[in-house]
Amino acid sequence: MWKNIQPAPPDSILGLTDEFRKDKNPRKVNLGVGVYKDDTGNTPILRCVKLAETELVEKQASKSYLPISGDPAYAAAVQRLILGEGNEVIGAGRAVTAHAPGGTGALRVGADLIHQFSPQARVWVSSPTWANHNGIFGAAGFGIERYAYYNPESKGLDFEHMMSDLKKIPAGDVVVLHTCCHNPSGVDLSHGQWRQVAALAAQSGWVPFLDFAYQGFGDGVDEDRFAVEQFAAVGVDFFVASSFSKNFGLYNERVGAITVVTPSASEATVAMSHLKTVIRTNYSNPPSHGGLVASTILNSSELQAMWLAELAEMRNRIVGMRKDLVAGLARQGVEGDFSFIEQQRGMFSFSGWSDEVVQWLRKNSSIYVVGGGRINLAGLTTSNIDYVCAAVAEAMKA
Repeated sequence: MWKNIQPAPPDSILGLTDEFRKDKNPRKVNLGVGVYKDDTGNTPILRCVKLAETELVEKQASKSYLPISGDPAYAAAVQRLILGEGNEVIGAGRAVTAHAPGGTGALRVGADLIHQFSPQARVWVSSPTWANHNGIFGAAGFGIERYAYYNPESKGLDFEHMMSDLKKIPAGDVVVLHTCCHNPSGVDLSHGQWRQVAALAAQSGWVPFLDFAYQGFGDGVDEDRFAVEQFAAVGVDFFVASSFSKNFGLYNERVGAITVVTPSASEATVAMSHLKTVIRTNYSNPPSHGGLVASTILNSSELQAMWLAELAEMRNRIVGMRKDLVAGLARQGVEGDFSFIEQQRGMFSFSGWSDEVVQWLRKNSSIYVVGGGRINLAGLTTSNIDYVCAAVAEAMKA
């Protein structure tokens, strides 16, 4: 059956990682895939995760199926984390949460749920956005549109054009918003700008779909949920796809959640009934281990305090690499002002490097960067930062 079918193109990011693995250069550097690495270049297992897993091994008595929506204790922990302890939405029962296989699974489940009742709706994503947004919502049957976001000249947010575009979006359409640590640009909205966007959503009637993959990698766990709190406060229907891949380091456990927030508890109950139907026909029920690990940590004051400290270490290391990269480029005499890299947040940055520079770095120095110049700052270490900066300086002159 495959004789006359052409191979699918490789994923732009994961395909880059495959090339990196095949590279024999001992000095190779991967600044592509969005995975946190410590200063030794390793993606660590957090200490709190190890302790939680030890506890689970000792206490877990069964490997039976979880409920379709996952463990209720996990859902409650997710809601406290993304909405904040004591948020009115939780007390009023206006939110329902289902355990999903990673943030990607959460996005797809939410997309399938919306498409079931609004098949004519369009999905609007930022320009640029995480490439898989297009694939996920497109595969769910949606037409994809774009709204202005990043200004390549200022290396910052084009908020005026963004608001102009959002004002034109009709009621019922879906707007995907990066809650913090925008991927791929690293450029986020200010608190005042989030208030304006939330107010516009309430006024216009389009449906916010918040992609919350990097909570804690911006300014902190509490600070990074500001956008979620704003949409909750205006009382609109909205969705949150959250992930524990980055902030818990649970990449291969695929731990995420889809949360649906509604104006009333009765509507939330209806939403959950259909959410379960979507899950049942997709993967029936979620895998347990990673969710139990996250739930164990978030429901233990001791383990949660340890997690917050380890998360702060990761966040601060990335901030340090941003500063070191800017300083290193300056030392190498690279022309231009790269201070914008220090202003961005999270793991990613639009470096401003052209595709020609990106190709040169890969070919001549085995430094792997995604097309368009997006870099993962966590791929930089104290042992490779000088090598990278020197290579960039040489590539700029080539």
